[in-house]
Amino acid sequence: MESWSVSPTRKGDESSASEMGSTLPAVAEELLKEIKKAFQETSHVPDELLLRLKFIFGPCAVPALDLVDHCSVTRVTSPSGRTLYQVLGSSGKLYTCYSSCHFCTCPSFGFSVLQKSVSLLCKHILAVYLSQAMGACQELTVSEEQLTSILLAEEEEEG
Repeated sequence: MESWSVSPTRKGDESSASEMGSTLPAVAEELLKEIKKAFQETSHVPDELLLRLKFIFGPCAVPALDLVDHCSVTRVTSPSGRTLYQVLGSSGKLYTCYSSCHFCTCPSFGFSVLQKSVSLLCKHILAVYLSQAMGACQELTVSEEQLTSILLAEEEEEG
């Protein structure tokens, strides 16, 4: 297995491990902290951590790493400090993720995580957590009105 390296568009994302979500089990949070530390020291994720990632997060681990590698995660921030993440999925659809409450608007999250409880999270949320750990989030600052439009667009699609 190869070591995974990412060319971040912005180094030093200031997201803390606590922002990765207190809703994640402690073992998952600890792994994300280790990934962040290893990536800061060596600019890649060692094979051992990749194997642990696959063990804990299952089939969404590799697709999530692909999303990070393709710089598909954007941190959207408004002047008031509200933050959400948009992830360009492998299908080309844009999904909105909220790391603060561990939620994604994709169908997989609704089915596998919420309805069936067979997954801890979807690949989009894992990509958000990994991009935070690796400082690989693209950054976008929007007005409060633009942020409201993003949120309303998601609500209209769901309704």
